[in-house]
Amino acid sequence: MAVTAWCTAFSGFAALSLAMDRHHEDSYGRGSSPGARRPWLRSAGTLALLLSLAACLAIKGPAQGWVLWLGVLTAGALGVVGVLSYAPRRAAGLAALAGALAAITALLSPLGI
Repeated sequence: MAVTAWCTAFSGFAALSLAMDRHHEDSYGRGSSPGARRPWLRSAGTLALLLSLAACLAIKGPAQGWVLWLGVLTAGALGVVGVLSYAPRRAAGLAALAGALAAITALLSPLGI
């Protein structure tokens, strides 16, 4: 579940950053704009961060889950900053990969795998 929490935080921050003009241009080339995708990227980013919170609360409970979530948010944000700084063209692909990995780990965790 910790992998799920981090992957959803990473993909959420990546979606929120790609909703911004500057990061979108860095990732997709000069002159591109999120345009009509901006509300969808913001909604997806917000939902991913809330799913990260739910995973952290499921891992540690309500007392320590919030603290874990702040740490996961920090690690996810640092990951996105690193990707946007050194490989901005790979940001969208890595965010999609992290989202898929989060879905897989979330499905496998109740099975004890």
